[in-house]
Amino acid sequence: MQIGKVAGNVVSTKKVDSLTGYKLMIVDLIRIPSKKVYQEVIAIDKVGAGKGEYVLVTLGSAARNITKSSDTIVDAAIVGIIDTFDE
Repeated sequence: MQIGKVAGNVVSTKKVDSLTGYKLMIVDLIRIPSKKVYQEVIAIDKVGAGKGEYVLVTLGSAARNITKSSDTIVDAAIVGIIDTFDE
């Protein structure tokens, strides 16, 4: 898992059927303790995260496994909202 900060959301009116119903968020993956962004990803949101919140992000096949279908095209998923973390 990675730590990220939600930068915003993505609205896509046309997409593959397997993504219908998922909220898509822009997440800046960060390095601790500097909080420097090293990558931006688009992630499905499974927990209701909002802009500016720190989140736990899973990548790759682990992200796809949290969806209901193994046919879903997902490479990143928000799986938790971070309340606090030590730097």
